[in-house]
Amino acid sequence: MLELNESEYRVSAGGISITLLPKEFALLQFLYRNRGRTFSREQLLDKVWPLEYPVERTVDDHIYRLRKKLHKLGTVDIKTVRGFGYSLTVPDMPAGVAPNPTIQDPDLHEAMRGVFGKYHVYGQGKSMLTLARQQDLLGYELDPLYSVVVHYMQGDLDWLLYTEEVPLKDRLFYLILFYMFSGDPREKLGFCGRIIDNCQLPDPEQTEMEILIMLDLFTTAGETGRALERLNRSYQVIAGPGYENFVPVTMITEMYVHLTAGTGEEELIRMDEAIGRMLQEKPFLREIGSYKVVKGLWHFRRGQWLEGDRLLEEGMSVQEMSGFAPLRLYALYRIYHFCRVYPPAPPVHRKYIEKFTAELEQMGLNRLDQPLAAVLRQFAQPL
Repeated sequence: MLELNESEYRVSAGGISITLLPKEFALLQFLYRNRGRTFSREQLLDKVWPLEYPVERTVDDHIYRLRKKLHKLGTVDIKTVRGFGYSLTVPDMPAGVAPNPTIQDPDLHEAMRGVFGKYHVYGQGKSMLTLARQQDLLGYELDPLYSVVVHYMQGDLDWLLYTEEVPLKDRLFYLILFYMFSGDPREKLGFCGRIIDNCQLPDPEQTEMEILIMLDLFTTAGETGRALERLNRSYQVIAGPGYENFVPVTMITEMYVHLTAGTGEEELIRMDEAIGRMLQEKPFLREIGSYKVVKGLWHFRRGQWLEGDRLLEEGMSVQEMSGFAPLRLYALYRIYHFCRVYPPAPPVHRKYIEKFTAELEQMGLNRLDQPLAAVLRQFAQPL
């Protein structure tokens, strides 16, 4: 059995690890998950090199290099099927014996979905990644829903935008989250508002957009009054069953809205104390990081630049600890737009402008903003 580490392009077996090039890893991963099946060069080009234009020789070259590297492991064999293509086999596997019989077990599938869900609630992205990487070893298949979440956590915008493994409607929510991070927030507010009005998202994600994500868009677009009005609906929804884990993030977002709107210190202190108590009860990593960021912005509003900067860095460190890569971009997005309303000392201001600009580049949003807008535009058209 192989252990595939997608983030480091590393494959391990029997205590031996080897590192592959990205396309070598993608080819091995596809063949391994479809072991025993034979694929033509054209099929492999379509699955491993989508939207690219390599030649058939590209497949042969990658197979040649993979064979040389996998020889150290001695656990798999990529066979040439003359006149057709290639097939990956697991040696010495008796006929009719499945290497992972549990993969057909619905109880295990449901149990693993529950584990993923619990890690997701607590913001333990690295724990989710560990389970995702070891699904072959553990004998289960990752639920398609969490396949999308795992790629989002890693900031894999290219996959979310171009993959054919998952329908676009199941990727739409995460594409919107990336889209709102760049450009003019007033433009993004109108765009995302039309998507919501068209009810284009699945019910849970539609609700999250309406009661939570739109609060940030209203705030960064300078419409804090509308954000405060929408908070009433947000609290009505999360008071119902099934939304208890939305309470901490809604409270933190409420504080961010009030902070930007210029609400007085006494009310902010009340919110701060309530959030602190809530996070003791629900110590969710993503929310703890977001809370520290909002507290840092509060110190910025007071003119306490050093303490504010310390809290912002601490908050982003907690978010990175969670393993959700886009959270750093989300934090910088809030900081960037808050500093347009309450500019900090020039050196601090420049620091976060540069950080936000660099993060947009790192996530690929500068490169993919237009293709992303083109994909989303079809959901924003009047019905």
